[in-house]
Amino acid sequence: MIRDPEALDRLLEDTRRFVREVALPNEDRVEAEDRVPEECVAAMRELGTFGWSIPEEYGRKGLTSEELALAFIELTQCSLAYRVVGAQNAGIGSETIIRDGTEEQKRTYLPKLATGEMLGCLALTEENAGSDATALETVAEDTGDGHYVINGAKRYITLAPIADLFAVFARTDGRARGGSGITAFLAERGTPGLSTSGSTPKMGQEGAPIGEVYLENCRVPASAIIGDEPGVGFRTVMKCLNKQRINLAALSTGPAIRMLDDALAYTIEREQFGRPLAENQLVQAMLAESKVEIECARALILETARKRDRGEDVTMDVSMCKYYATEMCGRVADRVVQVFGGQGYVKGRGIERFYRDVRATRIYEGTSQIHLLNIAKNLYRQRG
Repeated sequence: MIRDPEALDRLLEDTRRFVREVALPNEDRVEAEDRVPEECVAAMRELGTFGWSIPEEYGRKGLTSEELALAFIELTQCSLAYRVVGAQNAGIGSETIIRDGTEEQKRTYLPKLATGEMLGCLALTEENAGSDATALETVAEDTGDGHYVINGAKRYITLAPIADLFAVFARTDGRARGGSGITAFLAERGTPGLSTSGSTPKMGQEGAPIGEVYLENCRVPASAIIGDEPGVGFRTVMKCLNKQRINLAALSTGPAIRMLDDALAYTIEREQFGRPLAENQLVQAMLAESKVEIECARALILETARKRDRGEDVTMDVSMCKYYATEMCGRVADRVVQVFGGQGYVKGRGIERFYRDVRATRIYEGTSQIHLLNIAKNLYRQRG
């Protein structure tokens, strides 16, 4: 749902300007320093990326699912680190609070998340709880005096080394099975017993740190329970991921558009066998396939976003979006490296960086295989 087409056009043009004038000139610096420079963060604050999806009553734009998807497609036509640092608060960094938080939690945290004063992260994944998120081993014990003590460890948590606010998921009912008995807590950095690792070295996405979260007798008040209701944390995170999977599909489409644009420019300037590479029909075919798949992904994402905005059940749709768009982006990256040849394999053109960066999108927030299973399960459910 697009509420004000003119306002949205202005936002998208401002985002394109940020990408063109701020993000692109600093991409190599982000990779070399493994951080997003402060002046780039300041520019994203001015653009409002931190609060794009946070409701207007808490200080920001409250973009609809469709508007947010369109914005993310523009923002991610550059290093993915910008989106992770500058717009995670517009996704999983705030969505648990937006969806199920108490009014006090919303008023305490959403304005700070909206401006980037605080960075939020989702502390769900564990060593033995990846695709099977219900296998959580982190536990929270009710002390009987209005507090809980949390013990456990989380890993591969995006922004953990620099985050200020953690949505921590722990089992509060040891007798419950599956998603039952899991509770979501809010804990700020500095809470006694909560600590984080440094940035975990990884294949790509330099500048977007991931790390571990350690909870050692971490004592939090019962008022830190998201929504003030224990035992329903898994339901909360699924609501959050339903929206985030649309976002993730969008942020996989932006890089594909960028890679295709770079490939088109390269094939026009590069000559082989006495003529531009663009005149080679096999090269044309690879670029044409990429364009078709990009537009298919865009159409699927926007239709799913519209359905979510209308309040329809999009459980299967978001899995289709996440699966198709991330797999599409990987195929585009592979083709574009092939088009660039040796120049696509070595550093300097940026293509090898995208090739590495987008690989993770097929893993986090549900692997491609998990989403195929979700789609099949929902197909049979619909059939009855």
